[in-house]
Amino acid sequence: MTLHNHIACKLCEYEAQLVSYIPQGGNWQNIPDSVHDKRLDSIRATGGRTTYYGRLCWDKPSYTIATYFNRVPNGCNIHPEQNRILSNREAARLQSFPDNFVFKGSKASQFKQIGNAVPPLLARYVSSLIKPHLQSYNFIDLFAGCGGLSEGFIMNGFNLIAANELDNNIMMTNEYNHSKYAPKENFILGDITKPQVQEQLFDVCKGTVIDVIVGGPPCQGFSYAGWRNPNDKRNQLFREFVSVVCKLHPKFFVMENVPGILTMKGGETIKEIMAAFSEVGYHITTPIKLNAEDYGVPQKRRRVFIIGSLDANIVLPKPTPMFSNDSPDLPNFVTVRDAIGNLPPLADGEGQAETDFSFAKKSAYDKLMLGEINFEGFYDICKS
Repeated sequence: MTLHNHIACKLCEYEAQLVSYIPQGGNWQNIPDSVHDKRLDSIRATGGRTTYYGRLCWDKPSYTIATYFNRVPNGCNIHPEQNRILSNREAARLQSFPDNFVFKGSKASQFKQIGNAVPPLLARYVSSLIKPHLQSYNFIDLFAGCGGLSEGFIMNGFNLIAANELDNNIMMTNEYNHSKYAPKENFILGDITKPQVQEQLFDVCKGTVIDVIVGGPPCQGFSYAGWRNPNDKRNQLFREFVSVVCKLHPKFFVMENVPGILTMKGGETIKEIMAAFSEVGYHITTPIKLNAEDYGVPQKRRRVFIIGSLDANIVLPKPTPMFSNDSPDLPNFVTVRDAIGNLPPLADGEGQAETDFSFAKKSAYDKLMLGEINFEGFYDICKS
């Protein structure tokens, strides 16, 4: 088989030295006191997250795969055993992207695409909450990124009609992977705040019933990891989402964001968002906070989903975990070993866009990523 994007970014000499000090499960606290730099000294002085300068553990889910996971200080991005940063394919697997999902564009863009994406398996679960209330399953994806939300909905039998994304590099990936589901002209590149871009989107949807609109307006303004600036213009992009929902009138919308959205401006931001959807006729559930590892993603990642329906009588089921390390009735969390343990080893800076590779053995997660089994088959194996 061909393994795509299994490339490890080359570390500078200094970061390679830092990696050599950090054991499996370790972090900045394992770096000798004799080693100094401005960032490291600042973390030592104030105390920092234990994910900084972190090396993953084989037998646990990974920590959050963040944008620019190619740098040692940025998070827990070091391979559990090999002295290097995660490859793009490894990071993609920890995000639950299947192996036939190919990342395009520049190196920097690929890091951003993978780190910013909604894990497809998490999106698949969210789609299962609304699917029983639909007779048809057509959806469009706004602020689509590389297509993590779309990928999860497609996994669950939904039909992608169109997608919009601002960044050309990112749209290259989305179109490359999803144009087998929708015509290429339905991948709308451009700023959704521009009337002509919205009209282009409406044109390609003409004659098609849109059942669901999904999307994740940029979250930097809401993120705990960012500046949490209440005046950040990106915080108002949800209004464009509302505008498209109002025009196309889907049965449901699903808006994804980071947990910081719930506490922005003392909780007023989330009230403003929910009120905007209510004004155009949607009945909103209480925002749903989900942990990705509870739904088969081999990664600790927290996300919020706001779901609205035109039908006030619809009551969505309360989300319940499918995986847990604490319940005897559920399979254990998917681990880093399950996800990447059987991929070919790499040295620092090695790898190719395409690598011929045959698996000597396969975990259930390998089989899922290779498309040999679907999620239901994977879950049955995990439960057995």
